[in-house]
Amino acid sequence: MSEKTASVLWNGAGKQGLGQISTESGALQDHPYGFASRFGDERRGSNPEELLGAAHAACFTMAFSFACEKAGFATRTVDTRASVRLSAAGEGFVIDRIALQLHAEVPGLDEARFQALAETAKRECPLSKALASVAEISLQATLTQAPT
Repeated sequence: MSEKTASVLWNGAGKQGLGQISTESGALQDHPYGFASRFGDERRGSNPEELLGAAHAACFTMAFSFACEKAGFATRTVDTRASVRLSAAGEGFVIDRIALQLHAEVPGLDEARFQALAETAKRECPLSKALASVAEISLQATLTQAPT
């Protein structure tokens, strides 16, 4: 069993308020976020959607590497990008799509087995399971070959 913690301190009201995100590991320590970094073009702060995307990409990447290892293939490189879409829904918002893009180099693995392992990892990673209410979680998986 594993349990990790994160905390947020928010100061101020609504759109004018600013938050600070911290994680138990210290990877984030009082990292800023607010309305402008979530809904505007402010790039100095973070937002829940990019943090969710990072977490999902990290979880999926590990699940894929472990699935390959279990199948007898060692991953050389695994590069995953997650795009998380926040859309208006009624008077609020909803995350309605997460698009995962995987590029991996796995020596000896054929395309069909690669796609099957990637789909299994998407389905079985704990964050995919936790995000089951998201209407669409897509995966585009590209197997790359080592230069000869």
